[in-house]
Amino acid sequence: MRADAARNLDAVLRTGARLLAEDPATSIAAIATEAGVDRRTVYRRFATREALLAAVFEAKLDSSQRVLDQARLVEAPVPVALHRYVEAIVPVSREWPLDTRRMMRADPDANARREEQSGRLDRFVQRAADEGFLRSDVPPGWARAMLDHLVDTAAHQFPRIEPPQAADLVVDTLLNGVGGRRPGLTPR
Repeated sequence: MRADAARNLDAVLRTGARLLAEDPATSIAAIATEAGVDRRTVYRRFATREALLAAVFEAKLDSSQRVLDQARLVEAPVPVALHRYVEAIVPVSREWPLDTRRMMRADPDANARREEQSGRLDRFVQRAADEGFLRSDVPPGWARAMLDHLVDTAAHQFPRIEPPQAADLVVDTLLNGVGGRRPGLTPR
């Protein structure tokens, strides 16, 4: 692929991700205009909005896969792997704001990839619990849901927080909570 064609494709995918997250009914023409390319260029590559959406999800899954691989969730110490994961996944969430669950009913292959990635995170959270980084009275599913929610919050509700600082906040909140320990008070 020529360099200009690759740049155009990247612009279309990123613009499509942003606009379709804001309004799922956004037209290809609107995406092309916002991306600064001719709509015929987009139609040559993607015959329908659904085809463009599938390509956006594929790009997000590719980015997420790289993050999971680089975080070293199995090999690195839990706090280090968690920080690496969050620091890298926050920009992915910001660049590709579409929720991949939207595509899962229509694309079994994408769903399988998403499930595999989700399973890797589930196993990591279980590892964190097994190694004592998470409270033993908290179900791993709860901890995993909290991790997903904290990442989503950092990525979208606090877009000005840089990824390293977002990772600091998410890791500290997940592993230590937000409540301060006051003398004389014990948790129930």
